[in-house]
Amino acid sequence: MDLSKNTPENIEYMVNEIVTKMKMVNIGAIRSESMDSEMYEELHEIYEMVMKKDHFSPSEMQALAEELGRLRKAQ
Repeated sequence: MDLSKNTPENIEYMVNEIVTKMKMVNIGAIRSESMDSEMYEELHEIYEMVMKKDHFSPSEMQALAEELGRLRKAQ
């Protein structure tokens, strides 16, 4: 999979992988459809960082959830 390309499929894949790796419970708040495609590079950076880590502290999880929330489309 070529994650360098900004596609809806890549956004969905990265969001799903982040949610799975972080074992996030409230996944409804972080849906691939709600991500702003203009923020693709930021999402990709978060994805790469999350995939490199084995464990997350509560404060890291909170910060990542906030950052993912910031990448959502304006309603």
